[in-house]
Amino acid sequence: MNNKIITATITIFTIFLMHTFAFDFPQQKENNQDKSKETVVKQKENQNKERTKTVVGKDIKTDKNALKNKDIVTTKADTIKKLKQEVKDLDTLKVVENLKFKSFKKQAHASYYHDRFNGRRTASGAKFDNSKYTAAHKKLSFGTVVRVTNEANGKSVIVQITDRGPFVKTRDIDLSRKAFMEIVSNKNSGSVIVTIEVIDK
Repeated sequence: MNNKIITATITIFTIFLMHTFAFDFPQQKENNQDKSKETVVKQKENQNKERTKTVVGKDIKTDKNALKNKDIVTTKADTIKKLKQEVKDLDTLKVVENLKFKSFKKQAHASYYHDRFNGRRTASGAKFDNSKYTAAHKKLSFGTVVRVTNEANGKSVIVQITDRGPFVKTRDIDLSRKAFMEIVSNKNSGSVIVTIEVIDK
């Protein structure tokens, strides 16, 4: 009887051990596989980060060299082109450096736009704004940048030609109200004698 009990006990214990190891090994194997996958993913991420750093570093270096070269090859024509773009984007051109102007006409009569022209399309297609630094001339090309100087007080302003006019024979150039008021001493005057200069290309 005792032998049967011992045999039964050993059999139950053996079955218990078999079930325990049968479930434990696959789970441990799966855990090891998961850890291996995580390790591989992290290694790839680190490699990608290093590659990104290298590429960005090269790009930054290239950009710096490109900027240096661009500064070296900047020409007078580039400066003029940049200036014309600034006239379109900004509302002032009072301060201009490193540009030479040549005389176009002295003893010229300058007047200014009436406010009723605000918002209307100019001959160039641009919308007129009396608070910008623009002007109308009968012959000068659209986009031409000119300096207009009041011969009585020496005050000058730089404007861009965007329109045709003035259509009065005795007048040579129509300035925006803002530009006109910056060069006159008497704010009530309707015209002034000026010297017109254009950029010396």
